[in-house]
Amino acid sequence: MKRSDVNNSITEQPVIGITMGDAAGIGPEIIVKALDDPEIRRAAKFVVFGMNEQLCYAADAAEIEPFWGRHQHEKISRDYPYKVVVADYDEYSVPSWIRRPSRFAGEASIRFCADAIDAARAEIIDAVVTAPISKASWKLAGADWPGHTEMLAERCKSKRKAMMFVAGQLKVALATIHEALFDVRNKFTIGCVFEPIDLLNTALREIWGMENPKIGVAALNPHAGEDGQFGDEERRIISPAILLAQNQGINCDGPFSADTLFLQAVRGQFDAVVAMYHDQGMIPVKLLDFERAVNITIGIPIIRTSPAHGTAFDIAGKNLANPAGMKSAIVTAIQMAKTRKNVELRV
Repeated sequence: MKRSDVNNSITEQPVIGITMGDAAGIGPEIIVKALDDPEIRRAAKFVVFGMNEQLCYAADAAEIEPFWGRHQHEKISRDYPYKVVVADYDEYSVPSWIRRPSRFAGEASIRFCADAIDAARAEIIDAVVTAPISKASWKLAGADWPGHTEMLAERCKSKRKAMMFVAGQLKVALATIHEALFDVRNKFTIGCVFEPIDLLNTALREIWGMENPKIGVAALNPHAGEDGQFGDEERRIISPAILLAQNQGINCDGPFSADTLFLQAVRGQFDAVVAMYHDQGMIPVKLLDFERAVNITIGIPIIRTSPAHGTAFDIAGKNLANPAGMKSAIVTAIQMAKTRKNVELRV
């Protein structure tokens, strides 16, 4: 029997790894609520890297009957006899009353991520979906990375990476990521602008099937620098990066003033946008579709998606978290995994 003839069987479904994130945040709740959706469970198999105890607390608060199996995390497998299994890290414990950054929650969430990345690289799972972590918890735990993206790139040995976000029709990649705003200029180079243009172009072609995507590149300064009156980064860095991309056949243009570029993209004049710094890109993404926005790491050899929101410590444990973002991240990961498998089968 050909593989294509059994694509609807359970054994041929993609296996999606989900990391629980910070145990003191809403990660356990949004995972339980998202996977409680029968339509999502029908689409794939799932391995949750986390703590069974926290997931059970979340299920009890939401009045959801646990629907998963449990195994020790030391033996991660693709062949669990369950649609959903928790790879349980019961050596960690985060008291249920803690709703703030903490070292022990940071240590646990780092371990979940590291093991999921390794499982994806070993092809035990087909994609990684990460629930929100607390960067403060990671710092308290002594992490060398400011966030998921940097950790993914290092563990995957990827020299190139970019954060990409999808919110409805809007698709955005970032030139700089977790940098203090006043420090951006110290790391702002032609390469750091060219790289997300190049990676975004590849993602639009390979993930969304666009033959010749059009990318709009944002300016850094107000009014795109106004011919150097408000800074020269547009002429000195961004324009040369765009020219370099154009010379490689990428359909991109700019730099355009950021206060109008995102509106043009939403109206269909561009397929995607490259923003110069974190909040320049994140504000329109979260304004447009905060609850369903998805974060995708591009440029690494594994598939990784995440909801675009944070840990929401203020509502954790209150059964108030909306799982829409986690559902979107899971659905996106499943689609990407299927696309990748179809490409491999064609080859």
